[in-house]
Amino acid sequence: EVTVNYRHGLPVITLMLPTRSERCQFTVKPVVTTVGAFLQDVQREDKGIERAEVFATDGSKVSDATLMEVLLMNDFKLVINNTAYSVSPPVKDKLSSEHATEMEDIKSLVHRLFVALHLEDHQIRKERELLQKLDHLKGELLPLEQMKAKIMDSADAKTSRLLWVGLALMSTQGGALAWLTWWVYSWDIMEPVTYFITYGSAMAFYAYFVLTKQDYIYPHAKDRQFLHYFYRKSKKQRFNVEQYNKLKDDLAEVEESLRRLRQPLHLRLPIQEINDKD
Repeated sequence: EVTVNYRHGLPVITLMLPTRSERCQFTVKPVVTTVGAFLQDVQREDKGIERAEVFATDGSKVSDATLMEVLLMNDFKLVINNTAYSVSPPVKDKLSSEHATEMEDIKSLVHRLFVALHLEDHQIRKERELLQKLDHLKGELLPLEQMKAKIMDSADAKTSRLLWVGLALMSTQGGALAWLTWWVYSWDIMEPVTYFITYGSAMAFYAYFVLTKQDYIYPHAKDRQFLHYFYRKSKKQRFNVEQYNKLKDDLAEVEESLRRLRQPLHLRLPIQEINDKD
């Protein structure tokens, strides 16, 4: 059996250690002790425990970050190795509203003191983890960045060539129309030709709008053609655009977390919490 009793206001969990075959008591501090810390204490006490988990009555696993105070509010199951124990914590007497408010204030104060005492160690450990993750992401992004730069240069060169080809074709068309108008035929003959050329251009622009749902604006058309060349070249070069975008998002998220971590504490706290401290 696993029993829970309260002594001097603190819960005492008594359970049987499987390897040593003896009952052991664990006094927990429900305000600051988490489920993960409690399970670690149990495993340190008996090295033969390979598995220690806590499940709710509906079968869902309880997170290691859950406070013991929250866990002891309801029944739960404690699994040690292959044995499951049903635990029913005793119901605590209801406090008066005034006493309950005082207790909540004390718990909040204790929690803040705990965070303040362990903040520097936690911040250093968290910063080290973020820096390692940052270096790892930059290492994965470096070859992709080099490949992307080459693909962008190639796509930009093709787009520029296409723009110059368009200018050359328009110049050739204007010169041909002028030559036919003044040297070969007359304006009376060429006027219907120019009209149908203009009407055909309008139809081409309208077809562009129907296909792309965008107006034919030269900068937008240039960007669209650039992306067309870029994705086609990326497919040939086996450049994974989705992986690259995900790595960039992860890198930005890590840099933002690192920036917030390095900010002074008073800048990271909400305004209401700062007022409460004052």
